[in-house]
Amino acid sequence: MTSDNKLTIWNQPEWLKAVHEWIHGELARQQIPVMDSIEQIHVRPWSTILRVPTEQGICYFKATSDNAAHEVALTAYLSGVNADCMPQLLAVDPLRGWLLMRDGGARLRETLQAQPDFQHWETLLPLYARLQIEASNHLPDLLALGVPNRSLAQLPQQYGQLLTQKDVFYIDSPHGISAAEYQRLLDLSDVFRARCEALAGCGIPESVHHGDLHDGNIFLSDGGYRFMDWGDCSISHPFFSLRTAYVSAEIRFNLEEGSPELERLRDAYLIAWREYQTEEKLLAAFALAQQLWAISSALIWHQAIANLDETQRGEYAHAIPSLAQEFLAGISE
Repeated sequence: MTSDNKLTIWNQPEWLKAVHEWIHGELARQQIPVMDSIEQIHVRPWSTILRVPTEQGICYFKATSDNAAHEVALTAYLSGVNADCMPQLLAVDPLRGWLLMRDGGARLRETLQAQPDFQHWETLLPLYARLQIEASNHLPDLLALGVPNRSLAQLPQQYGQLLTQKDVFYIDSPHGISAAEYQRLLDLSDVFRARCEALAGCGIPESVHHGDLHDGNIFLSDGGYRFMDWGDCSISHPFFSLRTAYVSAEIRFNLEEGSPELERLRDAYLIAWREYQTEEKLLAAFALAQQLWAISSALIWHQAIANLDETQRGEYAHAIPSLAQEFLAGISE
């Protein structure tokens, strides 16, 4: 079923009725009374969210599109790996792509708007790295759950496949790339493959790559941090996750690309990985990852919009072209 069909279904009374019955049933089994009306607060092509007021506080229901169907099972699995930094789940239905969870706390985004403290990022990134390190021991299980495989061994082929989808680059359109830029992407295929092989040789285990690690998907709860919204997750190089974290920090703190503050984030994150390599080798691996991570993000976007109709896809037309240009600006031949 395509994402646009999901959008239609998520607004249908019959679907909402079934969801409400499931929520009430699951909460009743746990003796958690619903106290007020359930409200649908978010509808996107890839997910919808309902707010559920209960006697024990606000809970949230989430349904995912088929493209992100792995999110439910993955979230449940990672909650078993490290419950302290994952959503507190109340019920899951992986077959239908449904999950029910407790309130995650205050979003980091609103927290930083009220008090822009950079220390939050420096504190949470080592925790995220530790989750990745723990998850790296479970890759066969995670892949069996349907998490996309974008490992460094797979990325060169996936890069080539993406380039065959010329329509997503909007070549010579106002929000697209130029024909010359597209040709350069083609010409860089061997370079991209070589960089992937070099990064794979750095001795860092592949793991979960959140794919959308920004301040809107991180919550503060009981003095800790919880990482939410795993629909864009893949198995890939763990360092790719810092691309979105960098963008989020740049926007929130009005930073220029390459600002020293971003090096502070990098260094805080890499501390956890010193069990694998020296600081010098970790910095070299991170520099390689930076050359490649825009393509990883482009592949995530391609999966997200692949099944949208032309009107819906147009809303996100800028995403892949801008990531392609970012890759071209950062790759060294």
